Amino acid sequence: MRTVYSDTGFRSFPRRIIIAVFAAFPAIARASLLSPELEDMMADVLSWMVLVIAPITVIALFWLVHILPEKIAEKKKHPQAKAIQVLCLLSLAFGGMLWPLAWLWAYSKPVMYKLAYGTDEVEPEHGAPPPPRADAVKPVVASEMRLLEQKIAELEAQIAQEEAFRGGRS
Repeated sequence: MRTVYSDTGFRSFPRRIIIAVFAAFPAIARASLLSPELEDMMADVLSWMVLVIAPITVIALFWLVHILPEKIAEKKKHPQAKAIQVLCLLSLAFGGMLWPLAWLWAYSKPVMYKLAYGTDEVEPEHGAPPPPRADAVKPVVASEMRLLEQKIAELEAQIAQEEAFRGGRS
């Protein structure tokens, strides 16, 4: 046997009162706590953020993610870092389709490069090596100067001995 509940009972009484109150005072019931002018201003600000700031942010993030393989290749001193950079740029042009290949290539080691060139790491070309420090150069130069002065003194002594030997013979 099935029991059918109807709205004519004690449970439906509070519902009817709430509906009657909202029907009697429609000005009190609002969807927002803010004034309509403030809602319009917030909608304008939000729409400008969605139309201007969001695309710029998405493009910047897309670009930053797509240059990651290039940065990894430079950090690992990959010998084919320039080719990985070109693949990253092509990936930007093709909507990211080549990006996984650039990522894998940046983390891989070249197979025959070490056999051909003797190393599998290359210094990046874009930066000149830093100049040696002044305090590191001075001791080397001073020690070389002492060695050269000693060598000159030895050669002068040798020349003087040869001249004395020749002068005594003639």
